[in-house]
Amino acid sequence: MTITGAGTNVRPLAAGQRARLLVGDIDGGEPRLVYETADSALEAPNWSPDGRWLVFNQDGLLLRIAPGGGAPEVIDTGGITDANNDHVLSPDGGTVYLSAGDGHIHAVPFEGGPARRVTNDRGPGPFRHFLHGVSPDGRTLAYVGVEPYGGDEWGYRNIFTVPAAGGPDTRLTDSPAPADGPEFSPDGAWIYFNSEHGATVPGHAQLFRMRPDGSELTRLTSDARVNWFPHLSPDGRHVLYISFPPGTEGHPADRDVVLRVMDPDGGAPRDVLAFPGGQGSLNVNSWAPDSRRFAYVDYPTA
Repeated sequence: MTITGAGTNVRPLAAGQRARLLVGDIDGGEPRLVYETADSALEAPNWSPDGRWLVFNQDGLLLRIAPGGGAPEVIDTGGITDANNDHVLSPDGGTVYLSAGDGHIHAVPFEGGPARRVTNDRGPGPFRHFLHGVSPDGRTLAYVGVEPYGGDEWGYRNIFTVPAAGGPDTRLTDSPAPADGPEFSPDGAWIYFNSEHGATVPGHAQLFRMRPDGSELTRLTSDARVNWFPHLSPDGRHVLYISFPPGTEGHPADRDVVLRVMDPDGGAPRDVLAFPGGQGSLNVNSWAPDSRRFAYVDYPTA
C-alpha cells in the first residue's frame, strides 16, 4: 500500500522505551505480543469486524497488521499524514473514520483511497473534533467537540453526534465538566463515555452512559481511581476501560495503569492487566469479534 509523504504527527519514545502492540483476554491470561518498535510510539488499536486486522496509528499514519503478527502495512488515507489516536472502523469494516490535524473527522476506504471530510466548520473560535464511536447501523458518529472556554482553547469538551454521511451536528452535553470517549453500545441504546461530571477535584473522571439523545445520564463508576475510555464488547456483555492512579489529570502517557472489565450497568468491576501506559494504550474500541480478546499498547522501559 502507498501513501504520499511521511507521517507528520510523531510521538517520540524515551531512551530505552518500546511501544508494544499486544492481545489480552478477559480472563487475564498472559498477553500475546503482536508487534513492537523502539522508533516512535504506536497507539490505539482497532480490531476489524472480520477479525483479520488490527489498525493502529504511528507518526500520523494509519497502519494495519494481522493479529498473528507480521509486517505492518500503511493504509492509504488520501494524503492525511497527521492522524491522531482517535480512529474507528465502520460496522461493515469498509471505512476507517479518523481525526486529523485539521481538527476534523474524515472517512477513508479501508482498502485505501481519497479522504472525505465528515464534520462541519463551527465557530466562533477554534473547534476540534475527536472521534470515538460509530452507531451499530453505521449512520452516526459520536465525537468529542473541543471549544474555547475561560481563555483556554481546550477548555470546553463535550459530546456530540454527526451523521456519518455528513449533516448537522447534535450536541448531547453542554457542561464545563470535561467529557471524552463517547461510544455506542452494540444495540445502539446507549452512549458510554467518561466525564468529570460531579467531580470534586480536577481530573477525577468516572464512567457514565446516556441515551443517544442525551437523556437518562447514569453514573457507572464511583471510586478513587481515574477511569477513562469505556469500550463495549461486541456481544454487549462487557465494558473494558483504562484506569489511572488517583489524582491523575487527563489521560497522560507513561503511568502505571490498569485495564478493568465490568458489566454494562457498572457492576462487578475487576482488574485484568496492569502495565506502563496511558495515552495511546486503549483510546478506541479494540475488542475482537469473539468478545473475549482485545488489543492494547504498552510502553515499557528497559
